[in-house]
Amino acid sequence: MRALVAIPVFNEQTYVTRVLEKVRRFAPDDILVIDDGSTDDTPLLVARQPVEAIRHAVNRGYGQCMIDAFRWAQCYRFDWLITMDCDEQHEPESLPDFLRAIEAGGADIISGSRYLERDEKDDSPPRERREINRRITELVRETLGLNLTDAFCGFKAYRVGAMKKLQLDEAGYAFPLQFWVQAAAYDLKVAEIPIRLIYNDPNRTFGGVLDDSGHRLGHYLSVFDRELRKFPHRFEGICVPCAATKLGPSRQGCGVEETSEPARRHA
Repeated sequence: MRALVAIPVFNEQTYVTRVLEKVRRFAPDDILVIDDGSTDDTPLLVARQPVEAIRHAVNRGYGQCMIDAFRWAQCYRFDWLITMDCDEQHEPESLPDFLRAIEAGGADIISGSRYLERDEKDDSPPRERREINRRITELVRETLGLNLTDAFCGFKAYRVGAMKKLQLDEAGYAFPLQFWVQAAAYDLKVAEIPIRLIYNDPNRTFGGVLDDSGHRLGHYLSVFDRELRKFPHRFEGICVPCAATKLGPSRQGCGVEETSEPARRHA
């Protein structure tokens, strides 16, 4: 079984060397860094590490980094892809837990969850981020039937063969909304494993209009609704705003405002 560890980075000069050196203790052979147009010393620091790298000439977004990682894993015939962040909020020490879950079998997606089990060492996330995560996670559970406790965790393992079914093109932060809809539409099997809840810098921003929590939630709901409409045979009659507010199942009299995501940088 061949597993690739992929790490998207954007202006992570503070963390990237420590993270990559630690990841190499647990995945010494196959590590891919996707540099999303960093303007600091991140590219120079990555070049000093024995890892593969993709570099975007400009910042293209978290979702595009994920899409590139999937393509790389498929092109080089890896069996599994593990993704994690580079800001020390995902512990490389958890990589063996993902590998054990892979070996146990039965899942196409193994998703880390910061809320599956609580640890006394866990940090407290910014309230508005936790609330949006809670609302979106409940929406995903109720509309898609996926038994998730953390819809936005980027620490995941994916069976590469199963990912070939998906048609992913959401380049920004709303990528998980598109991903979960397609995972459910294609009946992929999902499991969760616990990871630590770590927030090193609660002041980090999304950038642009997405720094406004109301706009960010609206953007997520818009992408979720748009993706559901691609699969009417599976999700007919589901109203995203109604489900989100628990008003009922009908689409009549409600709509989701289309929003854009001009800011792409990682947070």
